[in-house]
Amino acid sequence: MNVMKLMKQAQTMQKDMERIQAELATKRVEFSSGGGMVTATATGDGGVVALKIDPKVINPADKEMLEDLVLAAVDGAIKKSREMASGEMAKVTAGMGMPGMFGR
Repeated sequence: MNVMKLMKQAQTMQKDMERIQAELATKRVEFSSGGGMVTATATGDGGVVALKIDPKVINPADKEMLEDLVLAAVDGAIKKSREMASGEMAKVTAGMGMPGMFGR
């Protein structure tokens, strides 16, 4: 493979990755815990943008349960976000012998 062809492929891949990163920032994933009592929404770039809590789960006497549900929902949403990002980046790097950039 000649150097010019390799450089052109690298430039194309970089542009594709930048485009996908911009798209991921606009995509959303959700994850619920407690049978849907707590739902977290994250963007494809890993930011948590929303948290919904069913009022039925709010019990001042059992705040630990609510904390656990919130943590589980947020953690799940972030994991789904990373999986989505990894899948999108893998499309760009496919055939180049490079793993996805966002896998953890």
